[in-house]
Order: sequence, then C-alpha cells, then structure tokens
Amino acid sequence: MPARFTRWLPRTVRARRRAVQAVMAGAVLALLPATWMHTAAAGRLRTTADVPARDVAVVFGAGLWKGRPTPYLAHRLDTAAELYRTGKVRVLLVTGDNSRTAYDEPSAMRAYLTERGVPDGRIVSDYAGFDTWDSCVRARKVFGVDRAVLVTQDFHVERAVALCGRAGVDAYGVGVAEPRDRTWYYGTTREVFAAGKAALDAGLRPDPHFLGPEEKGVTEALASPLGR
Repeated sequence: MPARFTRWLPRTVRARRRAVQAVMAGAVLALLPATWMHTAAAGRLRTTADVPARDVAVVFGAGLWKGRPTPYLAHRLDTAAELYRTGKVRVLLVTGDNSRTAYDEPSAMRAYLTERGVPDGRIVSDYAGFDTWDSCVRARKVFGVDRAVLVTQDFHVERAVALCGRAGVDAYGVGVAEPRDRTWYYGTTREVFAAGKAALDAGLRPDPHFLGPEEKGVTEALASPLGR
C-alpha cells in the first residue's frame, strides 16, 4: 500500500481496535432507522387479495413524464384501481406534488384512473403531498383519514406504513412488485438513505411543508350515493 495511505492508519493494536469498534458502531447506528421501519411495518404488508377492506386507499405520487404518470406511478395506480374494482376500498386519495403550475401529479393521477374506469367522484386529490411524511400527515389532519390501504412500490411500502402509523393512520400497505431493473435498484438504495429522514420525521413529527385547512373531499365522497 502506498505510504501516503498507510500514514493515516492507526499505528497501535489498541488504536486499530478502537477504529474497528467505531466503524461497527457507525454501521449499527446507520441500520437502526431501517430496523425501526421494518419493525413498525411488521404484519402490515399485504397483497391486493388479502388486504383488509378499508374505505380509503392512499396512492403516493412517483413522478411524471411529459405530463403523464411514469411507469412506476402507473403501476401504483393500476393496483389502486384493482382495489377499487374488487371492493377493497371505496375512495382513492391520490397524493403528490403540485408545487408549480407546470407539474401536477394529482391531476395526472386522477386522469389516469378515470381513463381506467374509476369514477371521478371516487377520487380525491391532495396537491401538497411533497413527500411521504407530508402525505401521511395530511391524510390524517387535512382529509380525516384514520384507516387506509397504502399503495406504493415494494421497496417503499415499509416506510409508508411506518410513517403513516406514526402520523395516526391505521394503515396496511400493498407493495407493487417490479422487475429488478436499474430503477428498482436505485429506489431500493435510496430507501437506505431515506430511512434516516423517516426516523427523524417519526421522532420530531414536524408539520408538513403545507398543512392548510381541513378538507371534506374524502368525507363527501364516502357520503355521496356514488361513494356507497
């Protein structure tokens, strides 16, 4: 090994032992958030066939391409539409980013669902679901959802269930399976880093970027003849 590298290595056995212990401690601390998410979601992950019936499914945004849902978002929406058609849920709460005029995830999600036969009156839009924590908090505090099925990709579903549970939503998650392609590996790797922020959100429970007043969209959709 070149001398310029070896001069940074601990020179005594005791120092090397401490360095190894520090690395191991860091690894354990790095894994704690992921362990918390896994524990919080235990027993809460289901398929479209065996998930308990709930009034509401929350569908998380996953990006647009030329104004249309990306393939991963389309797969979430297809799953949500299946839950609606089979009577597992009655209303779909689509939550995503509409922070600028030219980018409107919830409206694109609504259009995709209506094209596939979901009545417009059964869809409620949350335009300020800027991240998973925001979507969970707003589902509870703004839309009054206290029980839900969460629809997202399999690598994200544990985080969604854990955070919504912390936000006060009794949630079951349906994880959409995807081929092990580049996007899947990117999403899975991203979850390792997102776990740290999730643990902070769960511990500190900050207000979302935009909370706003209570909305009656979900309540009205459930109460209307179409919502029955």
